[in-house]
Amino acid sequence: MNLTRFLGSRKGMMAAGAAIGTMAALLQYWGNPPNMGLCMVCFPRDMAGAIGLHRAAVVQYLRPEIMGVVFGALVAALAAKEWRPRAGSAPLVRFLLGVFAVIGALAFLGCPWRAMLRLAAGDWNSLTGIAGLALGVGIGCVFLKRGYSLGRSYPTAKIAGWLFPAVMGLLLGLLLLKTSFQEGQAIFFSESGPGAMHAPVWLSLVLGVAIGVLAQRTRFCTMGSLRDAMLIRDFHLLSGVIALVIAAFVVNLCTGSVKPGWAAMPISHSNHLWNFLGMLLAGLCFALAGGCPGRQFFLSGEGDGDAAVFCCGMVVGAGITHNWFLAGVPDRMVDDVLRVGGPGHYGQVAVIVGVVFCVILGLTARPQKA
Repeated sequence: MNLTRFLGSRKGMMAAGAAIGTMAALLQYWGNPPNMGLCMVCFPRDMAGAIGLHRAAVVQYLRPEIMGVVFGALVAALAAKEWRPRAGSAPLVRFLLGVFAVIGALAFLGCPWRAMLRLAAGDWNSLTGIAGLALGVGIGCVFLKRGYSLGRSYPTAKIAGWLFPAVMGLLLGLLLLKTSFQEGQAIFFSESGPGAMHAPVWLSLVLGVAIGVLAQRTRFCTMGSLRDAMLIRDFHLLSGVIALVIAAFVVNLCTGSVKPGWAAMPISHSNHLWNFLGMLLAGLCFALAGGCPGRQFFLSGEGDGDAAVFCCGMVVGAGITHNWFLAGVPDRMVDDVLRVGGPGHYGQVAVIVGVVFCVILGLTARPQKA
């Protein structure tokens, strides 16, 4: 009870945020891609590639961190008697919100968590992404004030609550068995690029579980931190996000990973307009769906079928994004000349279409009167 009370306090939230930031920074030091110790959009993107939903060979890997956070949230919810299978609230809408959230986030090249980790490593391009995220959440708050709602979920069969963790267990088994390293077989693994960069499997899994436990007990959510600050002037969740950035920065200093700059940063681009607009779309999707991508995975572990549908939308959306070349391209140096990256024409169109979809949804989704 004392631990529960502590984790529910401001100090507990800050401690959890600092612990998550520390573990995320260490994961990148131990092998995960630079400034990507933990990304709740890029990692599902890698998983989508591993199961064949896209053929971008450099981003295909079954990330155990994602499996771990779901398992951790499941264990924490069961221990606290908070595991409650429920579902039924606008599943197709939530699926499409997941698709568009990934399109926006991959235009920026990262989720809100990765934006904070990029900031902690000195990638100033994250600032335009964070500004877009804040505006997207702010627009979502306007819709919430005007009565936006996807309706309530309802208790459902226990088997429904076990399905998403079971899928994560299946994927973990495929990873541990290293089912295939060759094209034409069941599972794909990158041999170069970000997908080939990863911390040891068991270390990633254990830290993922720890993060899932902490986040489930504290309700850690990057989108929620901005929403609460804007709607009710409650900075409880925001204190955890700030602690995450500070802790990750300290770890990065100790490991020599702080390299400030704008141009040609690791897996990043300096096209500020589309950094901003991509995360604006992502933030709007997260606000309308009720949680950032990390929070959606944690809720899925708690038995929330609506969150699981959103997560499935993210995985499918990641496949679409790479198959249709919608994702942002990192900056690169060619003959000592910087070539600024960012999303191509179709990616830009997809972001705008996503914003239009979210605005129409925000203006029209209202509870139906009996």
